[in-house]
Amino acid sequence: MSAPPLSRVVGVVAEYDDHAGFGEIEAGGRRYWFHCTSLLDGSRSTRQGQSVTFGVVPGPTGRWEAAEVAQPPPDWAEGDRA
Repeated sequence: MSAPPLSRVVGVVAEYDDHAGFGEIEAGGRRYWFHCTSLLDGSRSTRQGQSVTFGVVPGPTGRWEAAEVAQPPPDWAEGDRA
């Protein structure tokens, strides 16, 4: 049985460290940590200021994290959910 699809959130990459491979996305006044393996395009890199969509999941420490991070489609509007 597969996991249900994640609700999508629109945010902006607030910080990203290419060397360490992780960063934070800001959305709705909150920040969500993410690792480069969460980038769906397989690039292992992104840039600060990049608009992204992502799902929110509980991380191993109980902190909410970003998962399935991707660039939003051109017609995506803030507040949309998949």
